[in-house]
Formats: sequence, structure tokens, C-alpha cells
Amino acid sequence: MYICSLCFCVLLWSYVALSNFCIHTCYYNHVFCFAFFFIFFYGQLLTPFQYLLSGIYLTRYLLYSRHELLLFEALQEGLEEEMERDLRVCVMGEDVGHYGGSYKVTKGLAKKFGDLRVLDTPIAENSFTGMGIGAAMTGLRPVVEGMNMGFLLLAFNQISNNCGMLHYTSGGQFTIPIVIRGPGGVGRQLGAEHSQRLESYFQSIPGIQMVACSTPYNAKGLMKAAIRSENPVILFEHVLLYNLKERIPDEDYICNLEQAEMVRPGEHVTILTYSRMRYHVMQAAKTLVNKGYDPEVIDIRSLKPFDLYTIGNSVKKTHRVLIVEECMRTGGIGASLIAAITENFNDYLDAPIMCLSSQDVPTPYAGTLEEVTVVQPAQIVTAVEQLCQ
Repeated sequence: MYICSLCFCVLLWSYVALSNFCIHTCYYNHVFCFAFFFIFFYGQLLTPFQYLLSGIYLTRYLLYSRHELLLFEALQEGLEEEMERDLRVCVMGEDVGHYGGSYKVTKGLAKKFGDLRVLDTPIAENSFTGMGIGAAMTGLRPVVEGMNMGFLLLAFNQISNNCGMLHYTSGGQFTIPIVIRGPGGVGRQLGAEHSQRLESYFQSIPGIQMVACSTPYNAKGLMKAAIRSENPVILFEHVLLYNLKERIPDEDYICNLEQAEMVRPGEHVTILTYSRMRYHVMQAAKTLVNKGYDPEVIDIRSLKPFDLYTIGNSVKKTHRVLIVEECMRTGGIGASLIAAITENFNDYLDAPIMCLSSQDVPTPYAGTLEEVTVVQPAQIVTAVEQLCQ
């Protein structure tokens, strides 16, 4: 019996170490693992029911193992799986074929699926975005890559007047199941034109959903969900997050396109963020905890529509809100969040909503100046201290 206990506990304890407490791992797995470990440590035998539970969670670990991927590899894996699952899925964009995309998200796909399903296009964003929308109207599920999200401004007419509105203007005769994706955000000295945050540009277009990935896990899950959606979806990827590494499940999964992610539960203040700023917020959270604060961190992920259920429950609990974004302050996602929270949950607020955004200036090329234009962890700490006074 003790040997059985030891085997179960060692294996389950290994599961705890391997799963590294990611938010998407079931919390109760860890509770049971710790419980069984301490039961064995203190020399007590497990009951038959506890052995049964041990077997269940051990089986789950053995059946649903994980593998480690970088974020760009997770996007590639999700795209590849959907292309295997559905012959209607195709990819188009500049250098997406044999070169594998500017950040290698489409690496190897042209060789596997052929040049007709992974189509290299001319340098003409308005043309190939329009072609993708037409392909979606006729029943395909195209994934259009912008080599840089800033270049998609050249296709703004196609995205706004066609992609977002054709389902309505056709009286429902056409659906537009297209995914428009690519790298954006402030990188490392990429200059003003290559440091665009287009979520503020696209959020007012009717009929379009917008999501932003921030981890390898949600990058793959959002990619797969966006491809399966009947609506046009813009997937925002940050240039500085492509090399993030994480263990993700081997089994098939998708993420809800309209659901936020609870990154860190807390009691004192709700911090709403997304994309790269998630990591600035979590860095600031370590300092805040050491100072006695207990921030609740939510990665909103769905930029349009907002997950007001998750956001509202958090506001009702903490009564204070801080929004942290890399988007521009004027007309950005933060401004829309402030309006939504004020309209729906104003009575629950004990302090005015604070919003930390990038400055309304073109992103400088000089590294030191570039850093000044975006929100830094120290600013987040100061803002929380002010809110909680």
C-alpha cells in the first residue's frame, strides 16, 4: 500500500512541476497532488476513494501530456491543424509560402499543402485582402497575413466596407469567415511606421471581431477558434511575444473568442490589460504584492466585443479599475473600456477609472525615447498606489 502511495504521489507531483501552474491548468489537479503528497509524507494510507481519484488524475496526466512551443510555433501549429482538418482553409500574403512568413508563422506549410493553399502574393495589401474576402464569400476560409499590421492600412477600405459589412448589406446572403492576422505593436526600434497598434483603427468597424493573443496557449487556441468562426476576425500578434515559450496541451482545444482570461485573482484593484502589457502588469504585480497590495489581473483578449461578464464580476469585487494598454490614449481600447465600465458598472466603483496608455506621438526610432512612449511597470505600481489610497 505504501509503495502504491509513493508511486501515485511521485507521478502526480511530477505533473504539478510539469504543468507549472499555468492559468489554463485545472486548479484542483494541484490541490489533489499536494494532498496526496502530504498524506504519503506523514505515513498515512490512502482510502479507496483517494486511490480512485489518484488513478483518475494520473490517467489524465498520461493521456493529456504537453509539449513546449514558442508563440510563433503555436500559431503555426494551430494553423496547420486547421488546414488538415478543413480543406477550405487557405493562407495568402506576402512571403507566406516558401519563405515561411516574416516571423515564420507559415513555415513549412507551402511544402505540405502546396502553392494553391499557401499563396504568395504581390506587395499589394488592398488586392490580396480583397481577394481573401471574395474567397470567403464563395465558401473558403482564408487566413490573410499582413507582413506588418501597419501595412494593412492600405486595405482599410476592403476591411471596413467589404469584410465587416457584406453580411449585412447582402441581407445575410454572404458570410465572411476570414481571419486577418499579423505582427504589430511597438517592437525594438522598428520606427513609427512599423510600430502601429491598429486595434484603435479597426474597433469601430461594424461586424468585425478582434482578439489579441499573449501566450503560446491562447495564440493557438484563438487562431483555431478564429478560423472556425463564421465572422471576420482580426487576430493581433505582438512582435515582441513571438519567442515566448510555454507548454501547451497535446490534445485539440480552442479558446473562446469572446472570453477574457483571469491571469491573477485579487481583491484590491482590477487591472485590465492585453497583449504585451500583460507582462508589464505581471512584473508590476510582484512589486505590488511585496508592498501589501493584492491586484486582480485580467487579460481581456477579446478586444471586440468585451467580456463584460468577467470584467463586471471583477469590478463588483474590487471596486477599482486600472487599464493598461500599449494602444494610443486617444480613441484607443482603453477609452472604449472606460465607456463600457462607466455605463454598466459605475455604481460599483469607489474611485475614478485610471488608464495608462501610450503617448499620442509617433513611435521614435531611438530606443530610449521609444521606451518612454509606452507604459512601464513602475508607472503601473504608482497608479495602483494612487487608486488604493
